[in-house]
Amino acid sequence: MARVLPDVAGFERELDYLVPPELAGEVRPGSIVRAPLQGRRVRGWALAFPVRPPAGLALKALKAVSSWGPEPELVELAAWAAWRWAGRRRSFLVAASPVRNAKELPAPKAASPPAKDGRARPAPKAAWLPAGPSLAPTPASATPASASGAALLAQAWRPGTHIIRLPPAAGATELVLAAAERGPVLVLAPTAARAQAGSAALRSRGVAVALLPDEWAQARAGARVVIGSRGAAWGPCPSLASVIVLDAHDEAFVQGQAPTWSAPEVAAERARRAGVPCFWVSPCPTLEMLARADGAWALSRAEERGGWAALWVVDRRREDPREGLFSRRLVSVLRDPSRRVVCVLNRKGRATLLDCAACGELATCERCAAAVGAPATSPAGSGRGPLDIAVLECRRCGQRRPVVCAKCGSTALRALRLGVSGVREQAEALAGRPVGEVTASTQQLPGAPVLVGTEALLYRESDVHRSGGAKVVAFLDFDQELLAPRYRAGEEALALLARASRLVGGREGAVLVQTRSPEHPVLRAALLADPGRLAAAEEPVRKELRLPPFSALALLSGPGAEELALSLERSARGGPGDRRAGVPWPGAELELSEMGDGRWLLRAPSHEELAGALAAAGRPKNKVRVEVAPARL
Repeated sequence: MARVLPDVAGFERELDYLVPPELAGEVRPGSIVRAPLQGRRVRGWALAFPVRPPAGLALKALKAVSSWGPEPELVELAAWAAWRWAGRRRSFLVAASPVRNAKELPAPKAASPPAKDGRARPAPKAAWLPAGPSLAPTPASATPASASGAALLAQAWRPGTHIIRLPPAAGATELVLAAAERGPVLVLAPTAARAQAGSAALRSRGVAVALLPDEWAQARAGARVVIGSRGAAWGPCPSLASVIVLDAHDEAFVQGQAPTWSAPEVAAERARRAGVPCFWVSPCPTLEMLARADGAWALSRAEERGGWAALWVVDRRREDPREGLFSRRLVSVLRDPSRRVVCVLNRKGRATLLDCAACGELATCERCAAAVGAPATSPAGSGRGPLDIAVLECRRCGQRRPVVCAKCGSTALRALRLGVSGVREQAEALAGRPVGEVTASTQQLPGAPVLVGTEALLYRESDVHRSGGAKVVAFLDFDQELLAPRYRAGEEALALLARASRLVGGREGAVLVQTRSPEHPVLRAALLADPGRLAAAEEPVRKELRLPPFSALALLSGPGAEELALSLERSARGGPGDRRAGVPWPGAELELSEMGDGRWLLRAPSHEELAGALAAAGRPKNKVRVEVAPARL
């Protein structure tokens, strides 16, 4: 008998089925099967086999075995992930299954990467990492940053989660090769394009690679390196020896649809259960990463500075407002025939900023440094005219203050609106050379010497290089990133600067930033190639506001949000019948806040307590969307 979880939306019951003798040799834990359910055949996963049948029950038989499925340890990991992100096991088992049925597996490929002299290289000697998130730099050396990254991996090799801080321009090929010498390695990349590029680079070095999701069967059969994007966190990798997550800070690793699981977190838990090391590689680790990791390692200061592009900061507080989005410094760069320039102007999700007509300072919150503006129920003004509001409200922490400039005391605040229409035409007129516009629908990038687009243009790194490369990336209005109301705005802004540095090749190019906040910690961190400066500035603010990593958050929305919120509130008060045996309980430290539009914010001291509270509350009758650790809050 086999225990099966049907692949039916909203169905969480495990059902028992008889296994016919002709299928007994094909059924194994994780196998994808076809089973009868309510008069039809449905897909499902064999969770356990063999299982002793209950006495006195007439069981139906499985109809077929469709494919190999997730490894048994991934079936167990799916149950953990369903608890951690308040989702269904089905969602994670689908992610761990092949996109096409794999009835047969090919021969395994486990070739070792050859050394330059053709002989197998010995594994580097491991060094134990002290506990704690302190960064341990390597001694200065003349080796490239990518080779030094491989040396860091050797020093940090031990079970646990470790951060390796590589500068943006440092490649990760040598690091992955060093890991592959010790055994099969699972590699996650933030985008499919980068996973494909990494696969090609590794194959050129003689490594047996399986690229997910297309080569799922090869990965299940065995390969030295299994590589893919977010979904590869659930990819098969027999005899797993290590896990590497490239650009572990990237938002692309977070599933947008509920359950909002995080691939780096899944990879770390998977490595922990296997007793192998997990390496989060990032040029700018987030506070959550630093709090979660067992240790962090960095290159020497000289090597790290060499991997970041030169930063040109244009202070726009005293410039003529008639210049619009194009400062004199930017215009001179656009006119330089020796440089190809990529201009970035985000057009989605931006809020109106306010500046002082007297001194040019932006209106920000004294508590958390985010942008302040008109309350949600008040008009924010239009154009660059004066405001007709009585109070300013912070979009991040909700603190209010009078309509007064915090620097000079003037009450003449103006609304700044970005003139995004016609940006390409303005740039072309000022530059005196062709300017190409890149949108989401642009298939092939134009070969123009100047490109204009949103931040998505930075993710098309290979396309930019194929169309002529770039020497300068210019952010036309970086304050929209620095002062966004999201609590991770600073980290996201630094990540954009890191991606821009990678696009221009580190010190070979430059990044130009137009801003009215030239002393912002994000810009200081990028200017000095020291991401730790931002973490040091963010930590006390997060702690005061009880934001991650000093708490765990979940956003509830949908018709059943209020019902679930009330159930959680009763549970937090210790109401009768609300506590379930074996579920961790946060008690009175659970906090609920109504956010309007039918949304509720749930806050708990830790992810374990948050997950325990959601598991104890159960599901309401109406549909509800639960976003654990919402990325854009």
